[in-house]
Amino acid sequence: MGALTGGPPAPRRPVPRIPIPLMRPGRPADPAGPHAWESLRGWELMLGASTLLPAVFIALEGRPGWEDPLAAGLMAAILPVYLLVGRPAILDEDRRRGVVYVVLLVVLFTPAALLAPSATFALFGLCPQCFMVLAARPAVAVVVVLNAGPALRFLLSRDGWEGTFNFLTVTTITVFFSAVFGVWMERIMEQSEERASLIEELEAQRAEVARLSAERGALAERERLAGEIHDTLAQGFTSIIMLIQAAEAQPDPARHLALAVRTARENLAEARALVAALSPAPLDGSTLDEALRRLAARLGEETGIAADAAVRGESRALPPPTEVVLIRAVQEALSNVRKHASAGRVEVSTTYGAGSVALRIRDDGRGFDPRSRDGYGLRGMRARVEQVGGSLTLTSAPGEGTAVEITVPAGPAASAEGTGAPVPPPGGFRDGDGSGASGGGVPAGTGDTAERRA
Repeated sequence: MGALTGGPPAPRRPVPRIPIPLMRPGRPADPAGPHAWESLRGWELMLGASTLLPAVFIALEGRPGWEDPLAAGLMAAILPVYLLVGRPAILDEDRRRGVVYVVLLVVLFTPAALLAPSATFALFGLCPQCFMVLAARPAVAVVVVLNAGPALRFLLSRDGWEGTFNFLTVTTITVFFSAVFGVWMERIMEQSEERASLIEELEAQRAEVARLSAERGALAERERLAGEIHDTLAQGFTSIIMLIQAAEAQPDPARHLALAVRTARENLAEARALVAALSPAPLDGSTLDEALRRLAARLGEETGIAADAAVRGESRALPPPTEVVLIRAVQEALSNVRKHASAGRVEVSTTYGAGSVALRIRDDGRGFDPRSRDGYGLRGMRARVEQVGGSLTLTSAPGEGTAVEITVPAGPAASAEGTGAPVPPPGGFRDGDGSGASGGGVPAGTGDTAERRA
């Protein structure tokens, strides 16, 4: 799985050398079906025909003496030997049993071939059996031994040199082509077995990739939901709690209770948008600038902090993922101001440049040391910004306030995944540390043209 982890590729698994792979119990099916040679039926039919037919012919010749009945009996005994010894050896790939099997074939066939010429036809079925249970070289040696029986009988028959020469020529050609064809077929079968093994390996890797992809997708969705809940619902509930607590301390709590009700309704809208994967509630039917103004005004209404939203440059629509990222960043930053900064003034400024947009959230609160705090919300904000190709810079010091500066592309370079940027797992952030978000990158750009304030 080196291709998945980025490490070196996994070493190739060696494929064991098998003379002739056959269908075995428990073997996974090839997607294209078994190979032609993997079915025993054809080989068994050939073996049965090549042994039983000569046995019948020998028995029907009716020659006097004991030779023909013995030869026919030996030929007929080959099939039981195959069923009891040969077939299990092939199916189980038992090399020792295979050796016993070919020894029995030689013991049965050689006397039959010496006693009756018709027994020679059994070689058509016996030679393939040798390659099924033995490796190439031992199989070739057994084929030579099997052909030695008919050759010896012909030599003992004293049919003259011409007949002897012809028979030896035919026997030599038979042995040669049996050996060459057997070795060639074995190589082809080994390659096929190796390819089948590679296919199984690739299928296993494909299943692993699918599993990892599904897990990654589920993890990304969980991270997206965690970020959305943190940036919307959790902050809304915090605001509701603070408003209700403030209402309890006021002689006329109507204003704070009205704000709490409105915040609860907006939280409900955020929850519905989250379930339906819609745009954030602040952007519903509004431009980005209008949404930022409302967020700043809401902070002032709830806390009494002087909040101002300014726009510099020529305002224009941005890709939806980019607008969502900026809205979430402002929500997170203002939530931190509300809970931790003790600020008297906050400014949210948006600067539209030629190819980028810079967003700055500045407060005059107590500030903090950015090197000592980097929590869930801060890292989540940075992750969102980076997913749309932007950068985030945090400037803060104890007693000097905090400034969060975000720069994002203004064109279609923003990723469609911006609305669901993966958020790092919780690591110690208490719903905001100080009054901004942590980050790194380059400072936000500026563009001092006509300024408009809410």
